[in-house]
Amino acid sequence: MINLALSLLIAALVAGVFLVAGFSIWACLLPALIAFLVANILLARRVGKKIQAIAAEAQKEIMAQRFDKGIKLLESAFAYTRWQFFIASELNANVGVLQFMTKNFTAARPHLEKSGLRGASAARARTMLAALDYQAKAESAMRTAFEQAVAANKKDVIAWAAYGWCLEKLGRRDDAIKVFARAVEANPTEERLKNSLTALRNGKKLKMKGYGLEWYQLFLERPPMDLGGPGAGGGRKVVFQRR
Repeated sequence: MINLALSLLIAALVAGVFLVAGFSIWACLLPALIAFLVANILLARRVGKKIQAIAAEAQKEIMAQRFDKGIKLLESAFAYTRWQFFIASELNANVGVLQFMTKNFTAARPHLEKSGLRGASAARARTMLAALDYQAKAESAMRTAFEQAVAANKKDVIAWAAYGWCLEKLGRRDDAIKVFARAVEANPTEERLKNSLTALRNGKKLKMKGYGLEWYQLFLERPPMDLGGPGAGGGRKVVFQRR
């Protein structure tokens, strides 16, 4: 990455200055290390601010329901991925989620597959990837994506609920019960997960309306009329974490 290369170059220049000044190689290490760390932090902040500005503009477009413009703005930030580590995975997660929400599933999949494995944005991206795998009847890939989603964020109720729902629909009721049991253990105060677990244990059908609009944004069920369509509510917020 460019920022890393620049930081190393600055560290080398600082070490060179101290060597010319008559210091030993060992005495040069500490100032060179400090120079590397400071340069890396400042360069990362510089890139982070640029991407935050792009994300803010994209958010305005998304809140105005101009999803195509918002997505294009976010995609323009990929130009900075060669500068700093971890940027690409978060951008892919956000772009993939937005493409999914506009039902552009073919465009969404490659971005979702390149999303990271940590944090809220990764959990939602992996959940949507699992939903695509469910629709494609790729059970093994679906399970993998769901496991990655709940590992990325154990507090993501929708990820757990979708995991259990998909398993139940595939005829894997016992596995679905195990997933909801894990979900309740990770979220002991979440009544919706408890209700779903109880329903499955009693042989009843899962009722997902209580999970709200986020559940219907996975396009696994049609939303009831009183909730509106999957895109209602102004769209998903773009989340980009500074590194």
